[in-house]
Amino acid sequence: MTETVLYIILAGIIALSLALFQYVYRSKKRTKVTILLAFFRFVTLFSVMLLLINPKFDQMTYVDEKPTLLIALDNSESINFLGHDQSAKDLVALLKSDQALNDRFNLEFFSFGKEVNTLEISTFDEKQTNPAVLFDRFSQVYGNTIAPLIIITDGNQTYGNDYEFVAQKYKQPIFPIILGDTTRYTDLKIEQLNVNRYAYLKNKFPVEIIAVYNGESDVSSQLKITSGNNTVFSQNLSFSKTQSSRLVTLNLPANSPGVVTYRAELTAISNEKNTVNNIKNFAVEVIDRKTNVAIISDIIHPDLGALKKAIESNEQRQTTILKPSEFLKSADDFQQAILYQPNQNFKLVYEAIEARNINTFTILGSKTNWSELNKFQTDFKQTITNQYEDFQSVLNSNYSVFIVDALNFSDFPPLQTEFGALAFSFPTETILYKTVNGIQLKEPLLLTYQVNQKRAAVLNGEGIWRWRAQSFLDDKSFVSFDNFIGKIIQYLDSNQKRSRLNITYESFYNGNDEVIVTAQFFNKNYEFDDRANLEITVTNRETQNSQKLPFILKQSSYQVDLSGMEAGDYQFTVKSQNENISTSGELKILDFNVEQQFLNANVSKLENLANTSQGKSYFIDDTSTLVGQLIKDERFATIQKGIKNVVSLIDWKFLLALIALSLSAEWLIRKYNGLI
Repeated sequence: MTETVLYIILAGIIALSLALFQYVYRSKKRTKVTILLAFFRFVTLFSVMLLLINPKFDQMTYVDEKPTLLIALDNSESINFLGHDQSAKDLVALLKSDQALNDRFNLEFFSFGKEVNTLEISTFDEKQTNPAVLFDRFSQVYGNTIAPLIIITDGNQTYGNDYEFVAQKYKQPIFPIILGDTTRYTDLKIEQLNVNRYAYLKNKFPVEIIAVYNGESDVSSQLKITSGNNTVFSQNLSFSKTQSSRLVTLNLPANSPGVVTYRAELTAISNEKNTVNNIKNFAVEVIDRKTNVAIISDIIHPDLGALKKAIESNEQRQTTILKPSEFLKSADDFQQAILYQPNQNFKLVYEAIEARNINTFTILGSKTNWSELNKFQTDFKQTITNQYEDFQSVLNSNYSVFIVDALNFSDFPPLQTEFGALAFSFPTETILYKTVNGIQLKEPLLLTYQVNQKRAAVLNGEGIWRWRAQSFLDDKSFVSFDNFIGKIIQYLDSNQKRSRLNITYESFYNGNDEVIVTAQFFNKNYEFDDRANLEITVTNRETQNSQKLPFILKQSSYQVDLSGMEAGDYQFTVKSQNENISTSGELKILDFNVEQQFLNANVSKLENLANTSQGKSYFIDDTSTLVGQLIKDERFATIQKGIKNVVSLIDWKFLLALIALSLSAEWLIRKYNGLI
């Protein structure tokens, strides 16, 4: 600042000196006119120099920043089922209207079920409860601010990671408002029922049931499993205070193909308040065949285990890892073959596959013997360079053979393979292209093709086990990757004629599952058509009630969400509104509401949550002191922040106007006095 003042003083001296030199010293006259002209010249020169110096100063502005108070309301069905919906609404209304609380905090209201949303209206109709999403979201958004959290809930979780563990990421005080009480009611329920989704015709499938009793006296009940009007299993069970749980394991026969539904029920005991949790419906899809997949390899590699795990995640498939010589002894037992990095020992394997017309999935890499492979098969040829390179991948959004889930392929680790072009003898459909340093190449990394009735897939890279690991890191589950591999296996398992309208759905859904039907529509050139107008008509077989819903375009497929429909058997038809193309199917929704399985709030867990976060828990009927304690809490004080702005001392527009005015005045005076 001192330096700027010195520059201004120096500029004033120079401007004054130049003005006096020109109009006083040189003219040798000191009339009023020369003095006035010297003044205007001084103003002009000094203003120009001020523009060049551009003096600035620091301006401080102080603002008060109030802490944020987050209020999250559990919007799940269990709140309504436990009878606390109205008291929860009243509490939210009270917090919104409290003027002292609004003066102290910036209030932000949210609701949560399976996801977090801004609170607009409380409907208490969410099918799942996942409090963990609150702490995941809030730790990212409010992690660096003062933002205590009031969570209004019964504490019962039905989905996601354990919220008590996830809450440790949120470094803020948490104040649970407990919707419920500590009263323990006498109750008998089916705590858990484990059964495989698929069974095979003429086999038996296992069922495991865990029954739990909460009470003081000894009671007896009967566990009964029915299918339609037939009782397929029954067993008497006894419970006491010391023996409060029973594990029942049994095997049921799969006698007919298709989806078979069952009902497991514990007969109610006297004075039992909640009998909804005594019943669980389940279903099994009985199939009359199982796909046997051979993984043929002459080397040991982590890819083999990753492929086996991914394929067998679908119980309709069985995978065996074999050496080439072992496969030749049992080739008739397999419907598909995965050829992993073929070498000179695969010649007879290719002959056996050709003779049996087995569909193949070939995986190539650094251990592939290309000189031999180019000889004993004619589908593709590799330019041999004996050099290897790592390639990443990018999804081909125009791939139209089957629906490919949009995984983060571009972020997956690179795969290694031979450097050079891979030429095919037949037209191919590319699923993934190669990329190097983010630049997409025209070379395929993963593709499919069909010759007559034989289908094949080729992955030109090894190291796919890293993809499965990365998928788990991204999604906390292997499901996405396993489904991706499963769709390739499903494509190789099917020889159906290609259709312009393809739909993907499950045969049955549990009551709280998302019921999503996915469709792809292709034009006459079998290119994905993102301008299609698809509609689904769903009919309840029992009531014959129908409803029509439009599909929504999501990336490279169309989706419709049928979640929330009543349990029952449904038949549906998907058709294009623009063309006479349609396809039909059937699905079943089982009757089960996980939100109605609870009798009490999870008091202990919510109290632990409050204590761990240095907050405090309250019951819904004891919140009168909550507002006062929040206002008095010194941890949530208003913070004064200073904002430093660098401001120009003089407006440059004003200076330009002043320069123009002084020059004009000087010119007019000189002109009037004949000095020009």
